[in-house]
Amino acid sequence: MNQLHPGAKWLFRFKTYVVMLFLSIFFGWFVVPFIYLVFTYFSGELQSFSILLAVLTIFVYLIFIFIVGEIYSRMAYKRWFYEFGKEGLRLERGIIWKRYSNVPYERMQNIDVHRGVIARMFGFSSLMIQTAGYSAQPYAEGYIPALDMNQVEQLRNFVINKITSKRR
Repeated sequence: MNQLHPGAKWLFRFKTYVVMLFLSIFFGWFVVPFIYLVFTYFSGELQSFSILLAVLTIFVYLIFIFIVGEIYSRMAYKRWFYEFGKEGLRLERGIIWKRYSNVPYERMQNIDVHRGVIARMFGFSSLMIQTAGYSAQPYAEGYIPALDMNQVEQLRNFVINKITSKRR
């Protein structure tokens, strides 16, 4: 099984931090004021200490986001594998819940290469292999998020040759 391009770590980091941003918005709007109100209610002390506690809580949460985001992105990268075999593409991914996919060459219809901003910065491309009867968005059934730019062209030509030879 082959692993993704090393630049994919940044792609996984970016996706993780976007999710964490939404969680931090929830945390900032609901949890921090709740902590502030509870502490003020039970202590009856100075409100400046309650504000300091809320700011400290936010700081600790940001450190927590960074640590969890880094651990998650590294684990996601290390557990994403692909392989082009005799019958088709085999994908294996997931940290807690593993997903195994097999995409036979007979079902492959179209091969797209995508190079987004982050991908161009770190020197990789995404390969999207669309199949007959698969309509889940936003990714194709045979989605490989990060391959070397030279390797993706070779794989694209390999898959196109396999598709045309199977159809003949």
